[in-house]
Amino acid sequence: MRRNAEAIEEGVAIALAAARLQVKNRILVDTIVDGDDFAPEVFGGDAREALMGLAAEQDEAASAMSMLRVKAWGRHSDPHGTHDYRDRDVRNLRRRAKQYAGVAKRLRLLAESEDDVHRIVEEARDAAWHDVENNIDTRLRIEAMRPDDDPDYEKMREARMQALRLVDLQRLSSEAKKRQAADGVAS
Repeated sequence: MRRNAEAIEEGVAIALAAARLQVKNRILVDTIVDGDDFAPEVFGGDAREALMGLAAEQDEAASAMSMLRVKAWGRHSDPHGTHDYRDRDVRNLRRRAKQYAGVAKRLRLLAESEDDVHRIVEEARDAAWHDVENNIDTRLRIEAMRPDDDPDYEKMREARMQALRLVDLQRLSSEAKKRQAADGVAS
């Protein structure tokens, strides 16, 4: 029984991480890309939806394990592959089905709990803010860096100069020729 409880707890932990990631991505898109305000109640609905979707996946997995168990029962020959179950696998398949069903049940309970949904939204908001913070920090370091602060400046200088000659100056030359041609046509 202890192994089942541990497996269910592990499955719930993985599902919660997936739900937080889904809500975090929604927060980033809605607030940064679309410019909407952060509204915990809106994202609470997203958290519930994520939990219920994950619970449905767990139910499907439990059902699949049950069907495999029925097919395996009474089969005593050698298996032909990893997922070709036999009678000796029936007990393990039953345990896995119970574990999947247990995870689904716990996810539904979490989705019904205001406190748990609020916690998921807050953790997702914190993770979204951390992503934004890291992005800003990285951009500021790169854009504000002076050559003497960059330990790779000398090593990468030749590559930057080559890119300037082959890409940037070529594009600038092409744009200048187009402007000259357009000015010649306009005259």
